[in-house]
Amino acid sequence: MNAEIFAEWFRRQGCSVIRTPSSYWYEAGTRVYQAFPYHWLIEPKERELLNLFRQRHAIGLRYSTPVQSPLGCISYHTIYDKPAYTIDMLDRRSRQNARAGLKKCSVEPISLARLAEEGWSLEVDTADRQGRRLSLSESIWKRRCKAAEDLAGFEAWGALVDGRLVAALLSFQIEDWCELISQQCHRDYLNARVNHALAFTVTQTMVNRPGIRSIFYALHSLDAEQSVDEFKFRMGYIARPVRQRVVFHPWFSTCANRFSHAIVGKLLRRDPSSRTLAKAEGMIRFYLQGKQALADQNWPACMADRKMEVLKAMALNEGGREV
Repeated sequence: MNAEIFAEWFRRQGCSVIRTPSSYWYEAGTRVYQAFPYHWLIEPKERELLNLFRQRHAIGLRYSTPVQSPLGCISYHTIYDKPAYTIDMLDRRSRQNARAGLKKCSVEPISLARLAEEGWSLEVDTADRQGRRLSLSESIWKRRCKAAEDLAGFEAWGALVDGRLVAALLSFQIEDWCELISQQCHRDYLNARVNHALAFTVTQTMVNRPGIRSIFYALHSLDAEQSVDEFKFRMGYIARPVRQRVVFHPWFSTCANRFSHAIVGKLLRRDPSSRTLAKAEGMIRFYLQGKQALADQNWPACMADRKMEVLKAMALNEGGREV
């Protein structure tokens, strides 16, 4: 399984996809391109980025780059990279929740067709519960799921209670990584801890699978509350330090400033469910942060206690270059 298969999945959904020397990119929003696979850390040359702007008439680009890179907002990937995964590796509360969930549901692979048909209601309920506006329709959801049906590496998993699909997860194996692409759960079953059972079973299965070295759970979100990743950390995942770089087209970069950020933030407070405003606020915030020295940036809460450790390690590795 390779990145070209992942690219084909996006193409089948009708997304604009382009390959550049450093990575693949897909149009995640109107004229905004995201690099993928998500776990890749890339350092594209400025000429490569300018060519991408010109070829696709893009407004903005977003990609993950090593924490040692000179530009980019301090960020993280939520990953698991240990050679074993057992229930004892979870924190105390998550161990209890996972055990409870495994008693109340069964976790098993499901067909992508079933995910397409029954997963939509879970996606709708999850978005409503999290207070966000869905960015896709039911038809687009179904096309998204069915686009992966005959592509190697894609798998759908479900948590079932009395035969009913109550939580689901979509994954993709690429080389020695497994990327967890999306996860949904109906609110009526949150107290049954089916999300814990699902995440634990899929993680343990992937860790024990020959050829898989690491699992990528999530990219630090532009707009989600930082608490959304706490679930993953309690399940044994860690925050791997990276930088996320947001780059705007030269014609628009001068418009991305503190003043425009304040305006977008004010509009978002009036309409907090707007995905467009939330992403725009996040893009400008990451862009502005990313131009500062790493030590002067606002570090995510999950990494705040590691700030000095990371900065000292970088200083040793880079011979004292300013970070």
